[in-house]
Amino acid sequence: MQRTIFNTPILTPVLRQIARLLLKLHGWRVVCDQQALKLKKYVLLGAPHTSNWDGYYFILVALKLRLTPQWMGKDKLFKFPLGATMRWFGGIAVDRSKANNLVEATVNQFNASDELIIAVPPEGTRGATERWKTGFYHIARGARVPVVCGFINFPKKEVGLGPVLEMGENLAAELARFRDFYADKIGKFPERYTPPA
Repeated sequence: MQRTIFNTPILTPVLRQIARLLLKLHGWRVVCDQQALKLKKYVLLGAPHTSNWDGYYFILVALKLRLTPQWMGKDKLFKFPLGATMRWFGGIAVDRSKANNLVEATVNQFNASDELIIAVPPEGTRGATERWKTGFYHIARGARVPVVCGFINFPKKEVGLGPVLEMGENLAAELARFRDFYADKIGKFPERYTPPA
């Protein structure tokens, strides 16, 4: 496993203490489904995603809970001068010319790993869109791993991990489950949120 902000010897333990302190100073509460902490491999959703602050709080939570999330990105993002920084923040470069698509590449990454958490913002952007991107669903089905509902709720100052969901064959039914869970989770800019449809 590559060294990241979440697993760098000496530095990460210090960052975990800082993360706990910052969450306390900000007045945020971490809520966590304990089942998620026992899993070695899963797709981690990040929603609602309406602000850059979402990533900040998710990093603090990942540090506090001792998670090692990663995310997949086009190999172009990992070229000089930002490549090393992107990898240190958990990025995995994907050469899309060697795989049919990002879903297949991510499934392959899961199959080749004993432990892997891939974080995905299902809205795909911080602005309002027509619908959630469903790549996460196809990744979970293809890799036979569950989906964990990572969430942020600004009015309540809560952030964390919700239920662990196994994905069935009916995409519409699964999106309905996500819609129910995220219905009362409110981002920093609620007007930018796109619910599952």
